Amino acid sequence: MKRPETAKIRNVALVANGGAGKTTLTEALLFCAGATTRLGRVEDGTTTTDFDEDEIRRKISISAALSWCEWKWRKFNLVDTPGFAAFLTDAKNALRVVDGAVVVVGAPDGVKVSTEKVWSTAAAQELPCVIYLSKMDRERADFSRALEDIQKNLSPKAVPVQVPMGQEASFSGVVDLVRMRAFTFATDGSGKATEGSVPDAVKPLAEKQRAALVEAVAEADDRLLEKYLESGELSEAEIQEGLARGIRDQKLFPILCGAPARNVAVSPLLDLLAECFPSPLERPAVEGVDAKGNGTVRREVKDDAPPAALVFKTVADPYAGKVTMFRVYAGTLTSDSTILNATKGVKERVGQLLLLRGKQQTPVESVGAGDMGAVVKLKETGTGDTLCDEKAPIRLPEITFPAPVISFAVEPKAKGDEDKMSSAFTRLREEDPTIQIRYDPQTKETVVSGMGRAHVEIVAERLKRKFGVDVTLKTPRVPYKETIKAKAREIQGRHKKQTGGRGQFGDCWIHMEPLPRGGGFEFVNQVVGGAIPRNYIPAVEKGILEGMERGPLAGYPVVDLRVTLYDGSTHPVDSSELAFKLAGRLAFRKAMTQAKPTLLEPIMTVEVVAPGECMGDIVGDLNSKRGRVLGIEAKGRNQAVKANVPLSEMLEYDSRLRSITGDRGDYSMESSHYEEVPAHIQEKIVAEAKRPVEEEEE
Repeated sequence: MKRPETAKIRNVALVANGGAGKTTLTEALLFCAGATTRLGRVEDGTTTTDFDEDEIRRKISISAALSWCEWKWRKFNLVDTPGFAAFLTDAKNALRVVDGAVVVVGAPDGVKVSTEKVWSTAAAQELPCVIYLSKMDRERADFSRALEDIQKNLSPKAVPVQVPMGQEASFSGVVDLVRMRAFTFATDGSGKATEGSVPDAVKPLAEKQRAALVEAVAEADDRLLEKYLESGELSEAEIQEGLARGIRDQKLFPILCGAPARNVAVSPLLDLLAECFPSPLERPAVEGVDAKGNGTVRREVKDDAPPAALVFKTVADPYAGKVTMFRVYAGTLTSDSTILNATKGVKERVGQLLLLRGKQQTPVESVGAGDMGAVVKLKETGTGDTLCDEKAPIRLPEITFPAPVISFAVEPKAKGDEDKMSSAFTRLREEDPTIQIRYDPQTKETVVSGMGRAHVEIVAERLKRKFGVDVTLKTPRVPYKETIKAKAREIQGRHKKQTGGRGQFGDCWIHMEPLPRGGGFEFVNQVVGGAIPRNYIPAVEKGILEGMERGPLAGYPVVDLRVTLYDGSTHPVDSSELAFKLAGRLAFRKAMTQAKPTLLEPIMTVEVVAPGECMGDIVGDLNSKRGRVLGIEAKGRNQAVKANVPLSEMLEYDSRLRSITGDRGDYSMESSHYEEVPAHIQEKIVAEAKRPVEEEEE
């Protein structure tokens, strides 16, 4: 296609909760615009933007997908985003790089918590938003109830620009409140509409909502408000002008409605986006940091400016290679060129640039200012990186990723696949940076963390399908530690072994005492008079450190103690570093038995955000998990409770919170400190730790 003028580009994200109908609406928009020749269905796995095997099988969107179409001489870049909580990061990333959003609300179900979350993100980005009330043909679809829900939970500035003609099975079209004309749509999915007068049955509702629309448009513009107060009315042209300005200034949010699955009342949405949504030229110029360290710089949205682009999505394909999607904020990216990755400070070779429509790729020579595109096989570039001209380097604000909320231990089913698994995880993290992988040296486990159980399960499925690594997921072990509560005085560690030749002899005396929590380990040398030669003293410390690797209770590392070496003896022939290391280990083990060893457990600082009516149940549940509530505060329309809770009680909190809040809650946690495990729980942990040893002995 011919490269579009920046003024004719519309970058739009479709966002909502899972199941609201974003993908179905995207499919209908593409079909209406002639970009596709058939109307795909989520149920059949034939939509343009849900093309991944996991999405087709689960019938949900998992990743953001880019597509494009042309309508009324404008080019639309449409980003279809996931709506389920575990995958919302992709939706938030998409909102970072678009110029406006279509917020989809299912007419039967109203506003859900994920919709509120993406609405808040769009508001923080100061994005113009249109609300599309979908599924008007489904059972329980109720325009008035949904309108009240939208105005209550999203914004009181949400105002209809259409009202439906009929609802549920009788839904046939809409009344355009700007023109006060009715549009009845064909039932064959073609999207063809017949224009006519407003039916008497819907006229009272249409007149009421038109008055509300005119008032909202007038309030969004001082000049129009003055005329409205004088005459009590605005012309059609004035309403259209004020509507466009109100949308772009986020002073009002128009509500449209339709049934995308049947392609009813979809084209009016394209009309409104084409006429009223801002182009990249009408959004603020992008700001970033001069990569040379000269402070903040701006880039104007011009094709001839130095190029600056932000990567918002990466797809790892084991066959086609890495696909990198970007938004060009300034300048022009061209095929077969070299670009600077300012985030990582490396040059990248740009091969063939592409326009994406789902998985369909259209080669282009260049991508200009304000447009979106993709490129394959960049080596170093990942999501959130800035691509720019090396002669005018700029680093745009990076995309931030939330901390994972759930973790699983993961191990390959086939022996010897550890390296293969590690390499595959690296590839998957390029695609989804919210995945975190770490090796826990204490529990000897590889731990994968993600945004929810479904997220981690899909990661495991992709490991197998894309990279041939079959893995097992299990609840990770809690990294307990051991410490002491009392002093142990005058403990001897004596290692003596006589063989036919040279023997082994090491003898040391120590005191042991607890340190404050977090004190770590201290080794104090108080040997005088050469009772132990100086060259053997580090060996004693090494033996103690080796002993601390596995405590006597359950084999966990020992922390927070001080050992004082104060005496010992040596043999002129049989003493050695090895002998004193073994003596130090023996002394440590003896001292531990006398110093009242105990278990410590990791305590997490947890923040739970949910509607106020859920707070009582949430606090009660946290208390039942041995949590200590630190405080509750308002957070937007929700409330946030902070608490300290043992990690062992939070391993499967993801599903518990969904149950308590009806999937309207969210939580994050980070490590805080260690505390002593209560005696009755400690007994169970110690018994569980000793069971495998006893089974081996049997």
